[in-house]
Amino acid sequence: MALRAGVLSLVGLRAAARASGFLRASGQPTAATTVPCRTHTVSSTGTILPKPEKVSFGLLRVFIVVIPFLYVGTLISKNFATVLEEHDIFVPEDDDDDD
Repeated sequence: MALRAGVLSLVGLRAAARASGFLRASGQPTAATTVPCRTHTVSSTGTILPKPEKVSFGLLRVFIVVIPFLYVGTLISKNFATVLEEHDIFVPEDDDDDD
């Protein structure tokens, strides 16, 4: 029974993929979308190609990379400081300046 359900679900998935255009009628997948990538720096005539467009992420890069890692770093250091205090490895002294 489980084998029959697996075969039926596979047939259903293939039919849905064919209907959506993901698979060709022969069952072979279509060509994947390609990302433009330049492997040559000169043209066939020998001229230097212009610089490719550079996408700068600026503040988005800061929010995605720097801020989460700073937060994780503070959590790690805070937890490590509490472990040190629990094991009496480093305990801040209470200085009484009542002289």
